[in-house]
Amino acid sequence: SSGSRDDSLRDRRAQMLSRGLPKQKPIDGVKQVVVLASGKGGVGKSTTAVNVALALAANDSTKEVGLLDADIYGPSIPKMMNLKGNPELTPKNLMRPLKNYGIACMSMGFLIEETAPVVWRGLMVMSAVEKLLRQVDWGQLDYLVIDMPPGTGDVQLSVSQNIPIAGAVIISTPQDVALLDACKGAEMFRKVHVPVLGLIQNMSVFQCPKCKHETHIFGADGVRDLAKTLGLDILGDVPLHVNIRETCDSGQPVVISQPQSDAAKAYLKIAKEIVRRLPVPPA
Repeated sequence: SSGSRDDSLRDRRAQMLSRGLPKQKPIDGVKQVVVLASGKGGVGKSTTAVNVALALAANDSTKEVGLLDADIYGPSIPKMMNLKGNPELTPKNLMRPLKNYGIACMSMGFLIEETAPVVWRGLMVMSAVEKLLRQVDWGQLDYLVIDMPPGTGDVQLSVSQNIPIAGAVIISTPQDVALLDACKGAEMFRKVHVPVLGLIQNMSVFQCPKCKHETHIFGADGVRDLAKTLGLDILGDVPLHVNIRETCDSGQPVVISQPQSDAAKAYLKIAKEIVRRLPVPPA
C-alpha cells in the first residue's frame, strides 16, 4: 500500500541522514558542557564566557571548571585569562590545559604565535576543533564552558554533533541587528537538539560615571522581547561598563578583580541561573 511505502521511504531517509552524523561521545572526565554562543561578533561573548566560568567556580568552590576557546580564527581567552605558553604533553600525548584563577583553559592561541593569523580552510578548522575537544587532558571537571565563535557554521555544528552538551546560552546586545542573529543561533541549537538554557542581555545599559545618568545605547529590552518570542528565559543583564572591558584586557576579569562590583554580581547571578537550569549531572 502507499502508506507502507511512505513509511519505508521515511525510514530509509532517516537512516541515510543519521549515517552522516558522528556519534556523540562525552569528553573524558567532563561531567557537563555548557556552550556560550552568539549569532554575531562583537556582542561581548568571550568576555561573558570568561566571567561566567569564573563565576561558576566562585559560586561553588567544590566545583572544578574548565574553559575551552573554540574560536579558531580569533582566540581571545589567553589574553583575558592572562595566560601564555605552550601546553605540556602527558605520557599519553594529550595536551595539559594552562591554568589561572583556578580555571583550566585551552585555546588555539596557545598553539600559534600571538600575532599569527590562522589562514585555514574548513577541514583544517574542523581538525583543530576535534583536537581541542579530544586531545586535552582536562582531569575531572564539573563544568566545561565552551566559548563558541560567532555565527552558525561548521564549528558550532561540529561541537554540537560530536559531544553531548548540557545546555547552550545565547548572548546578544539589545540592538536589532544582533537580535536577528541571536534568533538564528537559538534556532540552530534547537535543530541539533541542544537545550537552550536562556539568553543574556549584554551591554544592556550605560551609566555615566560622572552624573550616573543611564542611557540605553543599543536599545532597551530587545533581548527580553526576543526571549518572549522564542519562549526562553533571560538569565541576566550585564551593563555596558568600562571596568568589564578594562579588566578583561588586562587579564584580570571583573569577577576576580572586583568581586563586589555590580558587573561581577551580574555574572555571579547568571552563573547561578545556568546551574539551576542544567540537568542533574551524571554521578
